[in-house]
Amino acid sequence: MVKIIADSTCDLSRELLEKYDVDILPLYIILGDREYEDGSGISPDEIYRWSDEQRTTPKTSACSLEKTLETFRPVLDEDREIVCFSISDSMSTSGNVMRMAAEELGASDRVHVVNSENLSTGIGLMVIEAAILARQGRTAAEIVRHVEALRPRVRASFVVDTLVYLHRGGRCSGLAALLGGTLKLHPRILVENGRMIPGKKYRGRMSHVLMHYATEMENELRAAKPDRVFITHSGCDEADVEAVRSYLQSLNHFSEILITRAGGVISSHCGPGTLGVLFIAGE
Repeated sequence: MVKIIADSTCDLSRELLEKYDVDILPLYIILGDREYEDGSGISPDEIYRWSDEQRTTPKTSACSLEKTLETFRPVLDEDREIVCFSISDSMSTSGNVMRMAAEELGASDRVHVVNSENLSTGIGLMVIEAAILARQGRTAAEIVRHVEALRPRVRASFVVDTLVYLHRGGRCSGLAALLGGTLKLHPRILVENGRMIPGKKYRGRMSHVLMHYATEMENELRAAKPDRVFITHSGCDEADVEAVRSYLQSLNHFSEILITRAGGVISSHCGPGTLGVLFIAGE
């Protein structure tokens, strides 16, 4: 059976990783002179505290070649093929590390690296689709063709509570961050063609903003691939998450409504209070 592997920015919960037998390659979070694997050793809330104390955004780096080799080697020794997913190549070199590892192991023909052109559970949606096909006994080539056909239909967007973290990371100007805080603006960020682009700006309390954001997508959501939809957040009020979940449930469209907490790398850049609704558009 084909083995599915993804980097840690797919933001799938431990339960989902176990359910679909997906292995994870961690990216790294660098806090000053200390380095942590994404998903172990440090929590997003600890990252926020460090960031606020230092008034800077942590640096992040791609998965290591050594760890990637360690993960690939036993699978290849079982004479299995690998389909591996990376965060968008425009955001990280993780995909290149995977390709280098495959070449070093002499297995470039057996390790198929998919540039997700996405982040967070925008990747996770494709990973789950691939894992289901692997369980059905599909070949690596069939799985890659399927997920690459799905890739342009993945809809990933999120609303940020504060622009401070995006500003610290160089993703918005100081003036924009200042005005956003003063005017209580909450921008919608979309992922298109592998890059993050700013969308509509909402104003007001985050609880109202999140419902406005979700309900504005109703036509798209009703036409979406009905298998599953993700609510992924970086530490939102439980009542706000539940309100979005209840709204999605009221559509009576999705078989699964999955709630996940963003990992350390994604949280480092977007800051606390960010929430996204992610799904695959209908054909």
